[in-house]
Amino acid sequence: HTLATKAATAHYAQGFITTHFPRPLPFSSPPNPSLLPLLSRRRRRLREHADAAMSGRRKTREPKEENVTLGPTVREGEYVFGVAHIFASFNDTFIHVTDLSGRETLVRITGGMKVKADRDESSPYAAMLASQDVAQRCKVELGITALHIKLRATGGNKTKTPGPGAQSALRALARSGMKIGRIEDVTPVPTDSTRRKGGRRGRRL
Repeated sequence: HTLATKAATAHYAQGFITTHFPRPLPFSSPPNPSLLPLLSRRRRRLREHADAAMSGRRKTREPKEENVTLGPTVREGEYVFGVAHIFASFNDTFIHVTDLSGRETLVRITGGMKVKADRDESSPYAAMLASQDVAQRCKVELGITALHIKLRATGGNKTKTPGPGAQSALRALARSGMKIGRIEDVTPVPTDSTRRKGGRRGRRL
């Protein structure tokens, strides 16, 4: 090892070895002045990337919770009215809450959404569950405290009698703390109509 080192030193002294790698500068020595702008630019970019990453982490770690209320702001003791359209047929019960104009749907829940069996969709129990859910969402999410009721059956050339879920739905709305305004029957009654199904001799039972 020492012989090889001495030989390399002698060759270097005689000028045989022309290419050599410079020793790296120690950390305490200052960098090349010509490279300072490049280094500062690179450091700035690295710092910006690090700051962006840290700010992104902070945002994901600390989500801000904002209480969003969809309903109008009213004074104490004032009622905010909506319209509950209750369509009670013998197959299902629809409870559809809109604004006073009737153009915008706020909540719509049916009896079939609350039970699994098809035969129970029009039952009073399913209508009661649907009404309770509607009242809860009206009070908590939408800020509606009172409802006008528009009740209807199938109507037309079919039955004008509301289904079994109508009375139960109305009672459940009142018991859930909703103030009840007007109650109207809006079953469509024809002034003249198309031919009713069943044939000339009627439906045979």
